[in-house]
Amino acid sequence: MPELADGASVQVQGSSSAYTLSRTGDVYMCSCPAWKNQGVVIDRRTCKHLRGYLGDAAEAARVGAAAAAAPRPATGRGAPAVKKATAPPLLLAHKWEVDHDPTGWWMSEKLDGVRAYWDGETFVSRLGNSFVAPAWFTADLPADTLDGELWVDRKKFGQTISIVRSGAGGEDWRAVRYVVFDAPNARGGFEDRLAHARAVLDRAGAPHASALAHVRCDGVDHLRAELARVEALGGEGLMLREPGSTYVVGRSASLRKVKTFHDAEARVVGHAPGTGKHKGRLGALVVELPSGRRFNVGTGFSDAERGAPPAIGAIITFRYQELSDDGVPRFPSYVGERIDVELG
Repeated sequence: MPELADGASVQVQGSSSAYTLSRTGDVYMCSCPAWKNQGVVIDRRTCKHLRGYLGDAAEAARVGAAAAAAPRPATGRGAPAVKKATAPPLLLAHKWEVDHDPTGWWMSEKLDGVRAYWDGETFVSRLGNSFVAPAWFTADLPADTLDGELWVDRKKFGQTISIVRSGAGGEDWRAVRYVVFDAPNARGGFEDRLAHARAVLDRAGAPHASALAHVRCDGVDHLRAELARVEALGGEGLMLREPGSTYVVGRSASLRKVKTFHDAEARVVGHAPGTGKHKGRLGALVVELPSGRRFNVGTGFSDAERGAPPAIGAIITFRYQELSDDGVPRFPSYVGERIDVELG
């Protein structure tokens, strides 16, 4: 394999762009986003371009076998998630309030999938865990930072979670798409970043990845009509993005979620047995909010989920209409188990 002398640099071709490999003393660098965004000291960083140029054995000797292998997507079923040093720097949404005028804002469907930050080499969850996708799924994705959702279809949140959590390297992932709605490290406002995401995806030609469609909102009536249309199709709701807005880390008023129903997370603390047609299976989950308030979630389960419900200690998402006077969600319905959030 070729060597890289101290002070030298060389250009290599990535999936969608050319990148520069360079060396200064014991530090080997790459200009790709995956190398830049790693949460480790710079003399321990590697990427697929350095491995491809220098060889796996050389990189394993330089940074350690585990570090050199970690960015590679695994393919075996049940492979564990890889914990990153830090959670990715994500833009998060506030709820839309009726007194906020959405005119001119960018409107898109809120997908009920799994949030996934693509760092140029692997998918990273909100908590900083690497989602184990098969090599054929990630091979054609660009070496660029992207923000999106791993998504199967409307009303398929449980199936999406099952596939992503399993580490399945076979046919299960054929049902998944990576739907991109931002490019965090691209320059400019939202419109520029979305155009950048479309361009790098088009150049990469990944058949299972695409940019999410956005339309300008003409006002509250347009917003409500689009929300009704999406919900009638089984969608979760809408997202609103402020025109020209920057990508900031944390919750921002420039990003709003719009839904008829509320949703929240709770921890499973018990299983209530079923009666009647559900005898011998789950009747309801006993769950606890971060506030300590407990209640039952008894609807929204499939027969399979009642037979094998989320374990005690698991975190679930549930949907509800409103809070009662004493703070209990009214008409809670199970949505799915979560693997990408923590409760305080």
